[in-house]
Amino acid sequence: MISQLEREVTLRFLRTKKQDGFLNIISIFSFIGISLGVAVLIVVMSVMNGFRTELINKIVGFNAHAVVQPENKTLKYTQDLDLAKNIVSNDGEAVILNKNITKGVFLKGYLESDFRNLQIVKNKKFFGSKNLNDNNISIGKELSFILNVEIDDTITVMSPVGIQTLAGTLPKQENFKIVSIFDSGLSDYNENIAYINLQTLEGFFNKNKEDRFIEFYFKDPRNIEIHKKNLITLFPDALVYTWSDMNKSLFSALKVERNVMFIILSLIIIVAAFNIISGLTILVKNKTRDIGILKSIGVSSKSIKKIFFLVGFFIGTSATLFGVVVGTLFSIYIESIKQFISNIFGVSLFPEDIYILNSMPSEININSIIIISLCSIIATILVSIYPASKASSLDTVKTLKYE
Repeated sequence: MISQLEREVTLRFLRTKKQDGFLNIISIFSFIGISLGVAVLIVVMSVMNGFRTELINKIVGFNAHAVVQPENKTLKYTQDLDLAKNIVSNDGEAVILNKNITKGVFLKGYLESDFRNLQIVKNKKFFGSKNLNDNNISIGKELSFILNVEIDDTITVMSPVGIQTLAGTLPKQENFKIVSIFDSGLSDYNENIAYINLQTLEGFFNKNKEDRFIEFYFKDPRNIEIHKKNLITLFPDALVYTWSDMNKSLFSALKVERNVMFIILSLIIIVAAFNIISGLTILVKNKTRDIGILKSIGVSSKSIKKIFFLVGFFIGTSATLFGVVVGTLFSIYIESIKQFISNIFGVSLFPEDIYILNSMPSEININSIIIISLCSIIATILVSIYPASKASSLDTVKTLKYE
């Protein structure tokens, strides 16, 4: 417990006098440093959380949440599964030819009715017809730029499956009409994925209906590991993979980057916290006479230690709270701030072609704020212990000998 005397003396020491000018400067820099470190950490973590969430939403919106692929046995397709909406599909790799331009692509085949219900087709950035029948094809925006084609143009697609001719085995080729162009929001997908009719794909790659996959779309795709375990139980003889499996390296890299940024930026708080040691050490030196007087009237060494500890703790805690407020407000209005800076200096701080997203994402995570605040306060507590201990160990006689 903190006594009335300890509280009053702590507040008195916090109100430094004019002759303590250098001490004031150190205290101000300690406060600003800790606040800045906490605020920057919150902003960076919020942006990285937002970027990860936006990336997941785009990937999940474009891909099936989980795919079950047959290995030894034919999959039993049913619409009665309560897990999620599920549709059949198939795929294969091919090469697209247009004049002197060639590009390898990954073809995905769907029934026309299923293709119409895909999230990417319902997207506002989907242009053209939704009729995916016969030799119609739907390609991505970036792929259309590479091939220099538009809707209603015809392209040639070459299959790795060979056909026997008098001249020997030749790759199978067919002409496809571009009926639509989609934009997933991810350039890699737009450049390397194309859609054709499922039955056309099976004929093009010499595949059977038994080779078809089952794609699952869940209401909550974030709990994908739980859904994956359920699917493995339902389809023990099949290969089950999810959107998380297909993008594991990407999200692992984001996680490592996030942790490294947290460690690096935490050094700002630690360096600022060490300024508290300097401030308290100078305060102890300036208040040597006051310490001697307090001890001479019966104040215990424990109370002296507690007083100086509370001075450091108050500076660190108030700076942390101020940093939380600033960082949270900055995270909430970061897009407006970005636009303001861009307009003033005429520079693009978040180019869409590089970062995929057209706005700077931000997602405030309460757990992250709590962890950052605790780390800051713990650092403050640790650096306040030593100077407080030195103050309590001062000898009363020596402190008052020359006073």
